[in-house]
Amino acid sequence: MFTERDVKKAIKGNKKAFAMIMEAEKAKIYRLAYLYVKNENDAVEIVQETVYKAFVSIHTLKNPSYLYAWLKKIAINSALDFIARQKKVTPIHAEIIEAMEAKEVAVESRLDLFLAIDQLDEKYKTIIILKYYEDLPNRDIAEILECPEGTVKSSLHRALHVLRKILREDCVNE
Repeated sequence: MFTERDVKKAIKGNKKAFAMIMEAEKAKIYRLAYLYVKNENDAVEIVQETVYKAFVSIHTLKNPSYLYAWLKKIAINSALDFIARQKKVTPIHAEIIEAMEAKEVAVESRLDLFLAIDQLDEKYKTIIILKYYEDLPNRDIAEILECPEGTVKSSLHRALHVLRKILREDCVNE
């Protein structure tokens, strides 16, 4: 674990402090990246890009207490940039589908939700991931996305509405 003092050292250019911080945060960054690309290798690439971008711009971090939000924002932007570069829909791997088939109906509904989230606009997808996968409060999401908390609440409401609509259509089509 790292302290605010370590963050201040990293901001001033201490490479060991930066490395320690990244070591502590890389698993969180990986999870976030994986939620976007659903591919281990691509998620690792996004983590590497995030670490690089953080390293070259750590000196711009004004408040050490915002490190976590700052890193998440870099990771989200890196993931979205990666997706834009790939210009493809990432298929779900066969091993994930096989593992899920072993778990009957509950898993099917999770897979439906997983696929429905993929259909959302990036703005909504980001809010859903931060809210329900990263378990962040609206205030923190607003900080990461640099928007008012009310915007987060209304976007979350719209995203959930769209998700319900997608899931209902899937049920009707089955």
